[in-house]
Amino acid sequence: MATLAGIIKRIRSEIGDFSAPFVDTFVGGDELSSYDLSEVNVSSVSAKVSTAAPASTVELVEDTDYVLNPAEGSILLISAEYSPLKHGQTLIVRGVSHGMFSDADLETYVQDAMAQHTYGRSIRTRYRDGMGHIRYDLEPIELENLPPVEEPLVAYLAVINVLWTLATDASTDIDVNTAEGTFVPRSQRYRQLMEHLGQVQDRYNTLAQQLNVGLSRIEMFQLRRVSRTTNRLVPVFQPREYDDTSKPERLLPQIDGDEYDDESGIPSPLYPGTWG
Repeated sequence: MATLAGIIKRIRSEIGDFSAPFVDTFVGGDELSSYDLSEVNVSSVSAKVSTAAPASTVELVEDTDYVLNPAEGSILLISAEYSPLKHGQTLIVRGVSHGMFSDADLETYVQDAMAQHTYGRSIRTRYRDGMGHIRYDLEPIELENLPPVEEPLVAYLAVINVLWTLATDASTDIDVNTAEGTFVPRSQRYRQLMEHLGQVQDRYNTLAQQLNVGLSRIEMFQLRRVSRTTNRLVPVFQPREYDDTSKPERLLPQIDGDEYDDESGIPSPLYPGTWG
């Protein structure tokens, strides 16, 4: 079963953004309540205050005793007991830091990748109801029921979206030329990112085509017929298995052609339901 933590681990391995633990210690002096951590993009943070006399250690509660800014890597003590940090008290902060993206950032990329990769797909399950009739249940594809063979594809698609973010940031870098003849090709980072992005995109497209999944998968549709008597589209129903006893399910395919809409406001003289 695919998990969010497992896919995020794959993404970090692909982009080289590994996690690293850190420990920061701050000694109180009756002056400060805000402290800058040694790392940014932190997560899994825990804080505690140790007192020398009498010897004790108190675990702090986030949003009650302190407020954390994960992106900036700072902690603000808000409890009256520890704000400001007094003499004889020591604040110890432990956590995990990430070089470029936090777990919350990568979680957003994974959600977008799942929505794109599984768009229009569901898992059909055959069962027998309480009356003995055979029914079919449609279950949307999520991380919990994602086929194991497609887990790397979701990670690759999330990596593609991450690389687009990095490329957008690098696109503002310009080459530097000085009068002394020094040349700094800062735009090379953008070119390398776009080249690697294309390689990852090709890898995803190749595997997705082999499995026939993703937004570019081959789909089979039904041609809609227009009635010669009413000039209206004939209803289309969901195809069913031979032993499926459920009621017919009406399909409502999208009708294109908004560019031909009549905006004159003149009412039609035809009678609806008969012809026209």
